[in-house]
Amino acid sequence: MNFDVIVLGSGPGGYVAAIRASQLGLKTAVIEKAELGGVCLNWGCIPTKALLKSAQVFEYLNHAAEYGINVKGGEADFSAVVKRSRDVASQMSNGVQFLMKKNKIEVIAGEGTLKPGKKVAVKDQDGKTTEYSAKHIIIATGARSRELPNIKQDGKKVLGYREAMVLPKMPKSMIVVGAGAIGVEFAYFYRTMGAEVTIVEYLPRLVPVEDEEVSKELERQFRKAGIKVMTGASVESLDTKGDGVKATVKTSKGTEELSADVVLSAVGVAPNVENIGLEAVGIKLDKGTIAVDQYYRTNVEGYYAIGDVVKGQALAHVASAEGITCVEAIAGHKPEAIDYNNIPGCTYSQPEIASVGYTEAKAKEAGYELKVGKFPFTASGKATAAGARNGFIKLIFDAKYGELLGAHMIGANVTEMIAEIVVARKLETTGHEMIKSIHPHPTMSEAIMEAAAAAYGEVIHL
Repeated sequence: MNFDVIVLGSGPGGYVAAIRASQLGLKTAVIEKAELGGVCLNWGCIPTKALLKSAQVFEYLNHAAEYGINVKGGEADFSAVVKRSRDVASQMSNGVQFLMKKNKIEVIAGEGTLKPGKKVAVKDQDGKTTEYSAKHIIIATGARSRELPNIKQDGKKVLGYREAMVLPKMPKSMIVVGAGAIGVEFAYFYRTMGAEVTIVEYLPRLVPVEDEEVSKELERQFRKAGIKVMTGASVESLDTKGDGVKATVKTSKGTEELSADVVLSAVGVAPNVENIGLEAVGIKLDKGTIAVDQYYRTNVEGYYAIGDVVKGQALAHVASAEGITCVEAIAGHKPEAIDYNNIPGCTYSQPEIASVGYTEAKAKEAGYELKVGKFPFTASGKATAAGARNGFIKLIFDAKYGELLGAHMIGANVTEMIAEIVVARKLETTGHEMIKSIHPHPTMSEAIMEAAAAAYGEVIHL
């Protein structure tokens, strides 16, 4: 069968690329060996947020008296929490199936292997192989949990993110290795559900890609919640004999042995570039990812790559944007290349974290003279009324021209607020324009306007 576009993989990069291709009049197929929607919808973004919401509801119940509400006998049903998460994932995957039918996209179930001459061989579940051809083939095979040599995942005592989402019973204790978004989200979830949690991070601080002040605030709140934090530390070895796991952890003070029921390895993701036929086609890699240009063309004509298999932030919304840009270029449009310095990042622990653009340290390294404004939620009427006074908004401006260089937020609902900054930066909004953009009262988003005012010495409520 011949197509205009074949997409290998149906994650948020692949299925979005396929839909946009169909909208542009291209005959399109998607090849998927597992569930439609990929890791994000089935084992990542969506079901983890369902788990985190259950934890947040449980946390509200435990603190209901602070809101004048007396609740008796509230307890967490761990298996029901997991089931709800899986039901949410299933619902979203079914939604992608509907979108495939609506957009007349051929869904080919099986494991795809790239072939020269713009072809893909697909082996179905019965072992039968069928070859398909297209004018354009987009590689969107995503990524998997990265595995360290000294932290081998067995799926039972040493877990990746998949196993951590569907444990048969609630562990009493957990060691989380890695304090990026995945690590801190699971640390929050399991601590809130009642487990003793220790985070071990090799770098000097939690969420090391974030602004340093955000990292300090998260550590403060995690310690307050009873999470043990070990930064500047590394897991040297694991002993899985016996009932639990013993971890030998190296710190600046020496070696320490930790014990827990399970260990979660959350040290990032590895791109799925093996065994998909890259070598046979002659597609080049660059430091483990597929080398592409600004429109995601590989070095071999007719083959493209998007999402976690290419250089850039391994985020669902990045993959989707890349898919749309790639397909619009294929269709002969002239899309604007993606600005990777204006990609928002979100972490959905409690407190939430959201950021975009330069951190204060990176802006200084880039040679900018800065104006920095910070507004704490302790000074926000809405945050106080909501019982969510922890955290702050921090904005960074170029002192010379007023350009908004970056924003860093930690607190309740900040993942819903960061989009305002992304749009503002896209439109080249200045600090004074943000100050004069009237924000509704009472809202937590007022803190953005107040942070901008703080940078210019005009803040009212501090």
